[in-house]
Amino acid sequence: MISFDNIQQAQARIKPFIHQTPIFSSALLNTWLGHDIFFKAECLQKVGAFKARGGCNAVAALVEQGQKNPALKPRHIVANSSGNHAQAVAWSAQQFNIPATIYMPSNVSKVKAQATKSYGAEIILADQRAEVDAMVEEASKKAGTFWIPPYDDDDVIAGQGTVIAEALTQPVSSDSTNQNNQPHYDAIFAPCGGGGLISGSFIASRQLSPTTQVIGVEPASGNDASRSRQTGTILRLADTPATLADGARTLSISARTFHFIKQLDGFFEVEEAAILYWSQWLAHLLKLRIEPTSAMTMDGVMQWLNIQPATTRKTILVVLSGGNIDQQTSQLIWQQNHLSTLPAEKYS
Repeated sequence: MISFDNIQQAQARIKPFIHQTPIFSSALLNTWLGHDIFFKAECLQKVGAFKARGGCNAVAALVEQGQKNPALKPRHIVANSSGNHAQAVAWSAQQFNIPATIYMPSNVSKVKAQATKSYGAEIILADQRAEVDAMVEEASKKAGTFWIPPYDDDDVIAGQGTVIAEALTQPVSSDSTNQNNQPHYDAIFAPCGGGGLISGSFIASRQLSPTTQVIGVEPASGNDASRSRQTGTILRLADTPATLADGARTLSISARTFHFIKQLDGFFEVEEAAILYWSQWLAHLLKLRIEPTSAMTMDGVMQWLNIQPATTRKTILVVLSGGNIDQQTSQLIWQQNHLSTLPAEKYS
């Protein structure tokens, strides 16, 4: 079972390749809500998403394995992804001069597909997510070919866990004092697709800040993780969910990630209207390019705050998981104006 030691090893392994991403806050948002919300900006990470961490750690671990045993040297890497993991694996393989083939659903974000190609990977599309998964599994059977799954992999999860391991030791600027400090976070929120990020976040937080709650968020139209928590059994969606949060269009979590998802302190589902709302508001307040999957998490924050004691000011960390948005998605986000309703009014 993956542990915090694996996350520390991942930190050392990927440090030469990735960014230490900044943590932002909005004085205006904090004033409106009466709480201190901090945002870990993985949208500014290599390839524009936290996935660079897990992909890089997995590829680097394979290279290390091949150095110890030449029979296990990776000669070709394959992956299946709806976007950000594809870019992460393609970019990571490029760092080590290993050819990569990425299998993607045909409805993938065009900007993510193009970016994946730009890192030198071959792209193969299929109409259904289940077909994508079957194709990559078959390709991985070839000698010297290694499959790096988006989330069902210990090295990937360990890499994703470095987001919170980094954040929990990272000074931030306080809106009230304008001085750097290391806050104690009452809760950490992250989006959940297959569960790699939230699993790594849980492991890192339990080691470094045991009293901090770790809470997952997913779209209501793709609520397989939420339903799996409720039933105690992994549920699989029949087809790719129709949600703007393309980073959470997975069909199911895995047994590996479910082990940690069951232990989370909370889990919230978010409607599409709220995803649109926060996609506009976070871009406006933080002046960052933020994917709907990342923005979605703020609705989970608001749902959680609404069940907390009203007199208690909370300090919260939100993981902005990515910032890759194509033109079509941008048009959908900005079709209607959601900025006329302030967050404090919407959630009062």
